[in-house]
Amino acid sequence: MADITAYVLYSGSSGNATYIRTPDAEILIDAGVSARAVEKNLNAIGTTLANITAIFVTHEHTDHTKGLEVISKKHHIPTHMVNESARALIRDPKSSLLNDLYLHPSVFSVRFGDTTVTSFPTPHDSAASVGYTITYQDEKFGFATDIGHITDEITEALSGSDAVVIESNHDVDMLLMGPYPYPLKRRVLSDTGHLSNASCAEFAAMLAETGTKHFVLAHLSKENNYPPAANIVTREALSAFEDITLAVASLDIPTKVGEDQPMEIHYAADQYSLRRKHQG
Repeated sequence: MADITAYVLYSGSSGNATYIRTPDAEILIDAGVSARAVEKNLNAIGTTLANITAIFVTHEHTDHTKGLEVISKKHHIPTHMVNESARALIRDPKSSLLNDLYLHPSVFSVRFGDTTVTSFPTPHDSAASVGYTITYQDEKFGFATDIGHITDEITEALSGSDAVVIESNHDVDMLLMGPYPYPLKRRVLSDTGHLSNASCAEFAAMLAETGTKHFVLAHLSKENNYPPAANIVTREALSAFEDITLAVASLDIPTKVGEDQPMEIHYAADQYSLRRKHQG
């Protein structure tokens, strides 16, 4: 992408934050780690919280909102959130975040010059949940994690994106054999849980058919996934397409959208098999 730059700053159940820059704005999607941690990884890519134009929140769960209150106290950054998520998140009437909050229905748009941020609903077990697209002139970036299944709304929103960050949360077999209690396994596997590697790969191929070239796999489970496994499954699904980049977001090191992250198939598969055997 020529004019949209994006980094996944943090990814996973321990915290999520993604940075997008256009010629008009510097934007965060979620701040699910401490304000200090957000600042650390923004500094690592050459910017700072003081430069952030706005924050857009996907939903109220802590791994997406942990740093918002302190960021609001220190920087007073306009923060956009769906009504139901804000009500579920904010219990303190003296919360600093209330002074910087912009409330919206599940579908809304905010414009900064030639940059437009647009939400779309996503199926997750929260009070409300949304993904976002960011467009600048003819470029389009899409973001969707914490999605139990692929809906028509997600497909319509992300189709035609130049680049996407999408969830590849778990390997189904690893989840079923893993340490989670049965009710939690059912929650993850439900239509309002998280997206599996296989479902992510299938959707990635569909998006590639609409012109998407750059993919980052995000929100991987530490217990029920393995980065090379997620990479392999989606890379194989995209093998028929040319000029594709694919990366797996790091837990805590900025991952740039648009940079390829090849993993040697046989080595990765061997390590994946060993891990699954150990868990079994």
